[in-house]
Amino acid sequence: MGGLIGNLSGALAGGGIGKLLSSGLGELVERFNENGHGDAADSWVKKGPNKELPPSQLKQAIGPDVLAALEQQTGLSQEELLARLSRELPAAVDQYTPDGQLPH
Repeated sequence: MGGLIGNLSGALAGGGIGKLLSSGLGELVERFNENGHGDAADSWVKKGPNKELPPSQLKQAIGPDVLAALEQQTGLSQEELLARLSRELPAAVDQYTPDGQLPH
């Protein structure tokens, strides 16, 4: 998988997207739950259609601290990061949870 998700994995984890998602997927879902968007993250993990999360809601779900770190590490604007993540993150999470459950 290329694109932003692959770039983020390098910036955040120093490894592949699988490492980023498998080690941080539970934390990501927890952050979405804490910020009122757990239903979207759960839809990405579970089997079935993925709920879309527009950039404005994704910004709230991710949180300003993570977004600022991503902006600094990737050199992309918040707007570009959010646009790309809203397109790519649901499919990436779906790919790493093929059984509809978070990895152990």
